[in-house]
Amino acid sequence: MNFLIVVATFFIMEGLTWLIHKYIMHGFLWTLHKDHHDHTNEGQMEKNDYFFVIFAVPTIALMYYGTIHNFNYWFYIAVGIALYGMAYFFVHDIFIHQRIKFLRNTQNPYLLAIRRAHKQHHKHTGKQDGECFGFLWVPVKYFKMFFNQNKK
Repeated sequence: MNFLIVVATFFIMEGLTWLIHKYIMHGFLWTLHKDHHDHTNEGQMEKNDYFFVIFAVPTIALMYYGTIHNFNYWFYIAVGIALYGMAYFFVHDIFIHQRIKFLRNTQNPYLLAIRRAHKQHHKHTGKQDGECFGFLWVPVKYFKMFFNQNKK
């Protein structure tokens, strides 16, 4: 049962990420997220990196609370959130934005679709008119772009 809680939480985080990204990061906390779109701190820490702390604090609190209560479901929810956060860091910061040069020349259709969708998201430098607010779920059109490109 605990494994299912972790897996379900991980996948639920994708929907929450979409909502948080669209309505909070591109909403009232745009001041923290803006430098991620205008690339003023390319290669350096950004104000956007504070979201790591903002999301880590409640996760740590849930993990602690779940631990002191005999590893109840709150602990496993926190584990799912933490695993999603780790996946986000590796895919977003390391793979997509190349903060660490890794998988630069991949030909994996899924990874290329994620990269393309994120590029579409960054095409919009303002907080309005954005697209592709999710992370792991990639709209089918970005896979089609990859496969149509390879038919030529």
